[in-house]
Amino acid sequence: MKGPIKSPVRSGQAGGARRVKVTSPQTRIALARGHRRHPQLLPLPAPADAEAARAVFAAQRRTALRTVALLGVVLFGSSGTIAALPVLDRLSVAGVPVSWLVLAVATYPVLLVLALCHVRRAERVEDSAGTAAGPEAGTAADTAAAPEAGAGAGAEDPGTGGGP
Repeated sequence: MKGPIKSPVRSGQAGGARRVKVTSPQTRIALARGHRRHPQLLPLPAPADAEAARAVFAAQRRTALRTVALLGVVLFGSSGTIAALPVLDRLSVAGVPVSWLVLAVATYPVLLVLALCHVRRAERVEDSAGTAAGPEAGTAADTAAAPEAGAGAGAEDPGTGGGP
């Protein structure tokens, strides 16, 4: 060692070491800006919009209950099948009991398909609610794109590569 280790305590300070606050440059910039203004409150939806949202929520809740019921059928059904057929414990494929394969291999793809179907159904409910409300429910981008869809039926859009 070349010299004595310098202590962070100054000669005039009594007690422990002085603490130093270390922050990143981004934090320092954010702190220097100060506080932002209060966020703007979102406008309340019209009664018709609130009613449509309730209808979508109710339909999605029914879809979710159906999905949970099917989930129970899959999980309890696979366990019940293994319990009802003890021969699956004695049969083996590549040294692994078939009962284990049913639980570990066959169940998860079924759960994945069940989840994908649930998401598709929930999205269809939202989409059907958007189209049932009429053109007022569409966004500005939807209404701007609508006239272009009919014009030049065989023409490809160079930005999309001609795909759907």
